[in-house]
Amino acid sequence: MIQKHATRRRFTASTIITATLLAAPQLFAQAASAPPEKKSLLTVWVLDGGWTMIFIGAAVLAFIGLSIYCFMNFTKAKFVPSDLKAALMDHMTNCRVRSAIELAASHPSFLGRLVAYSFPNIDATKPDDLGRDMIEDSMADFTNNETRRAMVLINYISVCAQASPMLGLLGTVIGMVGCFATLSSSGAADPSQLAGDISVALLTTLWGLINAIPCIVVFYVLKNRYNGLVSEAITTAEELLNAAVATVNADTLYGKIPEGIDV
Repeated sequence: MIQKHATRRRFTASTIITATLLAAPQLFAQAASAPPEKKSLLTVWVLDGGWTMIFIGAAVLAFIGLSIYCFMNFTKAKFVPSDLKAALMDHMTNCRVRSAIELAASHPSFLGRLVAYSFPNIDATKPDDLGRDMIEDSMADFTNNETRRAMVLINYISVCAQASPMLGLLGTVIGMVGCFATLSSSGAADPSQLAGDISVALLTTLWGLINAIPCIVVFYVLKNRYNGLVSEAITTAEELLNAAVATVNADTLYGKIPEGIDV
């Protein structure tokens, strides 16, 4: 009986071992033929770009933040508001220069600050032009100072436009260096081994260009928009000054205009 049980155990163990050995090639073949785990879109399009994508992502975020801030602040309501323009025109037409300056000083718009800075130079002892030269010089100084500060933010968008493709090129170089390092170590061009380095090269270039192109467009749009608003504010200030000059010299101006012909 003992020998029979031992024989059965040996037979069972040998059967299991034999079945395992026969099934092992099939199991390995199934594992080798199993499809690879599918990557997420974030991994495929961003994370596979490597560490340079961090800097490109920072440039993208900086571009978005600066663009939103500039578009929110470069508006007509913050440069030449219609209500302030109408109120200042009423004061200047009636030569209430002090009231115009006080109203402008209380308004945070570009036109308000421009008038409050330059109109104190109005000289009543020069009725012909009310000291236009000094006023225009003050307007030019104010505009230059304001433009210098505003262009800092706009120029940062230009920096993002120039830095993004350079960062993409850096990632491309890093990816190519990795490809050649893989080739030198393996001695054969296995696509599966080179795919990671190639993805780094292509993704960084792609995202660098994706960020640089809209940066260039937005830079020129904001620059032209700002210059247009500043020009409108300066034109409005000159109209206000002309209204005051016309009121002061109304009798002289009307005296030069003919009314009928003496016979």
